[in-house]
Amino acid sequence: MQKTLLAVDRLSTWVGKAAAWMAVGLTLLVTWEVFSRYVLNRPHGWVLDAQIMMYGALFMLAGAYTLSKNGHVRGDVLYGFFRPRTQAAIDLALYFVFFLPGVIAMTWAGWTFARESLAIRETTFNADPLPVYPFKFVIPVAGAFLLLQGLVEIVRCVICLREGEWPSREHDVEEVDVDKLKEMVHATDADIGDDTSLLPPAQRQEGV
Repeated sequence: MQKTLLAVDRLSTWVGKAAAWMAVGLTLLVTWEVFSRYVLNRPHGWVLDAQIMMYGALFMLAGAYTLSKNGHVRGDVLYGFFRPRTQAAIDLALYFVFFLPGVIAMTWAGWTFARESLAIRETTFNADPLPVYPFKFVIPVAGAFLLLQGLVEIVRCVICLREGEWPSREHDVEEVDVDKLKEMVHATDADIGDDTSLLPPAQRQEGV
């Protein structure tokens, strides 16, 4: 089971990192358009639409990646003080009440929108129209990846409820450099001991 969970983590990570290259494309596109508009005096009507679609695709495809790293924003005022079983019970309830209905609805509706857009060969409304249907197909694809990762997180909640601790997950870069943080507060591993409040959330879950 753990191998399956980590395999889905790796898939979500691959999708997220592949989508991240759109940030490079966006940067180049905006830079080129600024040069073309203000230096060459040749603006392009389709560039703004392309920027919006690329950013939207990047934002949606990053959802499963962020969930796999436990990186979505949550109100952590009290949650971090709860025992792992309590955290898992709260997460499990929220997955069933909010996550699953919302993501399933998004995926289903997105597939319908994409099919309708393809049927009419929908384009943007400007002098240089761009096809919209490839972008709309990103909605159900991103929803499917997010739903798959969500099912993995539900399984993790069940395992935590049974075993009393969170199972491991696929790691990536951390927002906080733990070693640098230790240097800043002049703390050692012995000083920290069982106090995990200085560690990132992903490591606190595993009891590192």
